[in-house]
Amino acid sequence: MSDDPQNIGGVWYGRYDGLGHAQTNNFMAHLTDDGGAISGTITEPDTSGAHDVRRAFVSGTRNGAGLSFVKQYDGGALAHAVRYSGGINTDATEISGTWVIVRTHGIFTMRREKFSEIDLEAEDELEVVGPHDAVFIP
Repeated sequence: MSDDPQNIGGVWYGRYDGLGHAQTNNFMAHLTDDGGAISGTITEPDTSGAHDVRRAFVSGTRNGAGLSFVKQYDGGALAHAVRYSGGINTDATEISGTWVIVRTHGIFTMRREKFSEIDLEAEDELEVVGPHDAVFIP
């Protein structure tokens, strides 16, 4: 786990909305943050109905609480790039900002849960009881 409180590596759930038109969609992003170098993938429902999902690759940079990345669709129904820029909240659980494709633009928000080392250690200490295990409660 990174010591950088603004590290955005992990799984994010988001939504983008177009301004001035009805383009809206939800997405899931799997991001890696290597000292501010951002990479990853985005998966979203294909709103055109041609496919079940659309996939894209992400590359960009994070500078403190500022984020800038390009989402490049992998082809299929879409093969264009979308530029995103935004800000990260103080505990790195929400990112919001804007996106642009040529003359089309909009807003986006991404959220994630962030667990501390203590939360994860406590999870490791839980004992899983199977359906065939007897539990005695005095």
